[in-house]
Amino acid sequence: MPMIDVHDLRRTFLIRERRGVLRRTRREVQAVDGITFSVEPGEAVGYIGPNGAGKSTTIKMLTGILVPTSGHLRVADLDPSRRRTELARRIGVVFGQRTGLWWDLPLRDSFELLRRIYRVPTPTYERNLSAYVGLLEIGDLLGQPVRQLSLGQRMRADIVAALLHDPEILYLDEPTIGLDIASKQRLRTFLRELNADRGTTILLTTHDLVDIEQVCRRVMVIDHGRLAFDGDFAALHAAGQATRTVVVDFHDEVPPIDVPGSRVVRVDGVRQWLTVPAGTPTGPVIAALASSHEIADLSIREPTIEDVLPHLYARP
Repeated sequence: MPMIDVHDLRRTFLIRERRGVLRRTRREVQAVDGITFSVEPGEAVGYIGPNGAGKSTTIKMLTGILVPTSGHLRVADLDPSRRRTELARRIGVVFGQRTGLWWDLPLRDSFELLRRIYRVPTPTYERNLSAYVGLLEIGDLLGQPVRQLSLGQRMRADIVAALLHDPEILYLDEPTIGLDIASKQRLRTFLRELNADRGTTILLTTHDLVDIEQVCRRVMVIDHGRLAFDGDFAALHAAGQATRTVVVDFHDEVPPIDVPGSRVVRVDGVRQWLTVPAGTPTGPVIAALASSHEIADLSIREPTIEDVLPHLYARP
């Protein structure tokens, strides 16, 4: 049974606009427009799209905050909006720009309050607190009020708070926003280990596409409320017309190289950039270059998600 099961999910908002002094008009905005997908237990899935695409609206329906206008939605075999309290004990939620901790209380007291709210058995609470506090390196912060924590420290604390009750699903909305490089990497490593070791299902939305590349194995792209793509990274690169780039330095300047299966996109002195479609072996291209000219240096640049998303967003 899928951990998340969505079929033809829609959410419409009614927007009131002022027209003149006395007149007001109403129009409907289709924030989520008939998306269908499922997420199996233990999957780590990236859910990405431009601003206003419908990502946050989807997450709010999955957590029961919003009620769908129409469609089928089950999370952990529960209807989120009708059984929200029961579902809350089986999910963890982290919103990057909002905290679930008590601002003026020491961090330890916030965790203790959450233990009581979720009715976490003491042995489970102590085991999880010890493990997650150690992994995320916040042990020396437990006595500090939340308001005194830096953004990176608070984010790590929010993730501990979301996991204390052993949720089966973890929703993350912009978890690395505003973090420094070291904090981002520490958080990504933790999420990979959480997914691998505990089998926690992860649904991650973010504009930092490195988060998706390092944490997830599957990507869903939403645009204008519709699912534009659902698959692994190889399929994403193919759908987005991604290319690999061979950067080659010759010992001497040579005219643009004509190698079957590749295309020269830039020349700068002895250096040339050649592109080949993602998924295409670069061996034959490299062999052809080496057989015709003396090579001083060569490297291959793989495509990133940022390279392919513009093509997906441009599709009708």
